[in-house]
Amino acid sequence: MAHQIEHAHLPIRGLNLHIAQVGKGELGTVVFLHGFPEIWYSWRHQMLAAAAAGYRAVAPDWRGYGLSDQPPELEDEEEEASCCCWDDLVAEVLAVLDALSVPSAFVVAKDFGAVPAYYFALRHPGRTRGVACLGISFSPGPWSFDAMPEGFYVLRWQEPGRAEADFGRHDVRRVVRTIYVLFSGADVPVAKEGQEIMDLADETAPLPEWFTEEDLDVYASLYEKSGFRYPLKMYRSLHKMPRLPDAKFQVPVLTVTGGKDYSSKLAGFEDDAGSGTLACFVPDLKTAFIPEGSHFVQEQLPEQVNELLLGFFKEHPIAAAKP
Repeated sequence: MAHQIEHAHLPIRGLNLHIAQVGKGELGTVVFLHGFPEIWYSWRHQMLAAAAAGYRAVAPDWRGYGLSDQPPELEDEEEEASCCCWDDLVAEVLAVLDALSVPSAFVVAKDFGAVPAYYFALRHPGRTRGVACLGISFSPGPWSFDAMPEGFYVLRWQEPGRAEADFGRHDVRRVVRTIYVLFSGADVPVAKEGQEIMDLADETAPLPEWFTEEDLDVYASLYEKSGFRYPLKMYRSLHKMPRLPDAKFQVPVLTVTGGKDYSSKLAGFEDDAGSGTLACFVPDLKTAFIPEGSHFVQEQLPEQVNELLLGFFKEHPIAAAKP
């Protein structure tokens, strides 16, 4: 019998958080955390594979994304511009597990979703069976983009109002399409002086072959509801990432790097695992490399990613697992 993804809302810390879930969970639970411009839907292939293998797959929409509630706006404009608190996201993961009566789970994440995934594992090792992150290694402190040019997309999006004006020139579908086209490439998105990020790809630029117009429709409909307010605040809150120079993971960690993921070219984002830097923080570390993998490797090459994830889960079974 084919597994069917179901949807629900959980009252989490004053907000209604949307979750997608599938599978009975005979072997335990896997929580999937998305990045930007993604949503729970970006994990669809992995969720079905995990369910078929005997796991319960749960993928929330972060607060301010998709079908989840928006956090209230703050009166102070400066505080509102960077109100994302990474502690809130860690607390949300814990609250989801509690609401679903899940004692411990594997946590899988990508892009900025890796940040709360790593912090959750450090703070709640007893609730974490293992962490698998795509494209982003653990950082003991806030990321620095000082070496990047002014037109680097993160720096542009950190300017209050700039991305809003840039995105506002187009409909939501065009914005999501452009970001997917840009981020699926191997080059770091950098705009020239007098040029905006949305100008880096026009409407004639083809979608990646693994991303259909129907997929784009799903993303567009969800961002039509949520808008880009909270996603942009996450970029403007990167300086709030905690400093953890003495961090030591007590759980196994898998990192998956794509050979054509533009983020691997960023200063400070080079192969930390290969250089031995990540191993200083993660005694039980496993690394994997997918040569053709892009920033969206889980959607681009789902079978390869699924094989790596399921292999990682199998290496760390949950004794007397419960859903």
